[in-house]
Amino acid sequence: MKSVRLALLAGASLAFVSPAFAQQSAPPIEQDDADDFHGTIVVTTGGLRQLDVLAGTSVMRGDELQRNLSGQIGEVLAKLPGVSATSFSPGASRPVLRGFQGDRVRVLVDGLGTIDASNTSADHAVTIDPLTAERIEVLRGPAALIYGGSAIGGAVNVIDKRIPRGVPDEPLHIDAFGALDTAYDLREGGASLDAPLGGGLVLHLDGSHRRTDDVDIPGFVIAEALRQDLLADAAEEAEEGHQDEADDLLEAANLRGTLPNSATETTSLGAGLAWFGPSASFGISAGYYDSLYGVPARPGAHHHHEEGEEEEAEEEHGEAPVTIGLEQFRADLRGSVELGGVFERITTRWGYSDYTHTEFEGDEVGTTFAVEGIEGRVELVQRERGGWRGVIGGQYLFRDFAAVGAEAFVPPNTTESFALFTLQEVALDPFELEIGARYERTDVAAEALGAARGFDSLSGALGLSYSPSPGVKFGVNATRTARAPSTEELYADGPHIATQQFEIGDPLLEEETALGLEAYARASVGGVELSASVYRNWFDDFIYLQETGAEEDELPVYQQLQQSADHFGIEASASVPLLEAAGFRWVGEVGGSYVEATLADGTPVPRIPPLGLLGALELQSPRWDARAELEWYAEQDRIAPFETATDGFAFVNLSLAWKPLRGSENLTVMLQANNLFDSEGRRHASFTKDFVPLAGRNVKLTARLSL
Repeated sequence: MKSVRLALLAGASLAFVSPAFAQQSAPPIEQDDADDFHGTIVVTTGGLRQLDVLAGTSVMRGDELQRNLSGQIGEVLAKLPGVSATSFSPGASRPVLRGFQGDRVRVLVDGLGTIDASNTSADHAVTIDPLTAERIEVLRGPAALIYGGSAIGGAVNVIDKRIPRGVPDEPLHIDAFGALDTAYDLREGGASLDAPLGGGLVLHLDGSHRRTDDVDIPGFVIAEALRQDLLADAAEEAEEGHQDEADDLLEAANLRGTLPNSATETTSLGAGLAWFGPSASFGISAGYYDSLYGVPARPGAHHHHEEGEEEEAEEEHGEAPVTIGLEQFRADLRGSVELGGVFERITTRWGYSDYTHTEFEGDEVGTTFAVEGIEGRVELVQRERGGWRGVIGGQYLFRDFAAVGAEAFVPPNTTESFALFTLQEVALDPFELEIGARYERTDVAAEALGAARGFDSLSGALGLSYSPSPGVKFGVNATRTARAPSTEELYADGPHIATQQFEIGDPLLEEETALGLEAYARASVGGVELSASVYRNWFDDFIYLQETGAEEDELPVYQQLQQSADHFGIEASASVPLLEAAGFRWVGEVGGSYVEATLADGTPVPRIPPLGLLGALELQSPRWDARAELEWYAEQDRIAPFETATDGFAFVNLSLAWKPLRGSENLTVMLQANNLFDSEGRRHASFTKDFVPLAGRNVKLTARLSL
């Protein structure tokens, strides 16, 4: 990286703490309750009692996290209302929030970005190992004020314990996890330990390893419409006397049962050290993430090579499989100091990343991507006065990106952004008002092209809620958000081996802005949990990647385009106790979401997930939990030009959890049967949906231990 410049300003953060610990600078570590591995979670941003008005939130933890754990964060969250996944391959899947993906969704570790290449392209994995996650928080809606313009669709925050959050009241605390399954031939395990060293010092160590083989799938690899095209092409080749070509096409069309080149292997290691004093705390951590995963090939696609390069060998032996190997070293810092006067405390959080990602064709190195960057924030938390509380802060990011190789479709570039923001909350019982404002300056430069752009973005939000009784809240939000185009959207120009696309950016793209309205209702009364939202966003200069129908270097051309767009959506969930008897409790759950997004010219926005519904029935007891659920997704035939429709599908999932130990020592053993009836499913939000189906029937055994 040409320069890494530290700044004393950064953005707001989400703190996940037990209510009793919220105002303590050196709290004891959270203790497990009778039914879970983790204590109560309050979602806050510094100075606000609870981040609840300006953002709809979901928290995944404990049994739910164990039941949905997967190798990529997108798959972990895909069942939540308003959430889908890019599902590019088993080794790369990023969250899709309210139909938004890529640079409109921020994926965070303890409030800071991953500083990798996952926002560059759908084939790039997120450098977070969900196995090390303690809990995961999803913010939908106007989270841009907290995390910046690139969170215009929302944010996912993964909380781990690499920087300890308090001093354990035991000599050694150990968490461990292990899993096996049948569809992926999964073998994974991980463990962490936390130990007080005296004098307010706490040590943390963790490590995990995950390995899978090519995934088992139901039916054919290729979607039926594409399969019929391949069969027709094969017949035509045979008629013209090209039997070898016809045989290759027939082989591709008839692949079934296993998804070739979809195996993965991932290792992560981490260590942290924190000090807690009477009025201050400070912690650091270091982590290493290494992953190797296959990229399933698009049938009929050809890899781009320099003129004359290995063409004869390819004619004889066919295309080499593409795999991606990535490594990331990451260092993090967190600190807090109590203050007097107007401000209660000052907190800071910084992260540094050195990331390398190599795309291989067989044993040959294709293209190498390198990202080095730093992100940080500082926030001043205001002391509460007369029901008024808030935070003032700022955020800094510097990212140096380089790609080297024949298919370096994005030139070397740098991105630097600096932001100032404030969030204010006023309690006017039974009303609550939240006001936010953010200014962000973003500079994007590609020296090799002699190109540089600068963007000044202003965002604001106003949220008003009404609580007629405890646990019941109605509210409305109005927002204005802005996002600077990313370097990939501006300057991409070339073939990309892993996505098998020829991608073209537009250096003249303007800043993307949106006006939004959202109304919601939330209730938590008598064990009943209800949540519903309806929202609409009106975009000016909406940026989207659209297939053009052209070909370049035998690859389909995708181009970054821009016009106004309209997004409308509904999402809802409910959890209702049905019956309680003989020490058992029956609970019913339902949830669903729908998004409709239309461009100004009347065509649909590409890759918008269809209507999705989930229903579940759960039998709960102190020792046993049994759950049956049905996932259902409608057909998506409201499609953009050159996009293919996606068939609807339904999965039936069963799980049984046994908890032989409770209290301070916890063990949960879980047996699952996912996609019980071996149904074929494809996610419409995925670029690879027509040749990367979801896994078939999968029997999985997991164990999670805390002591």
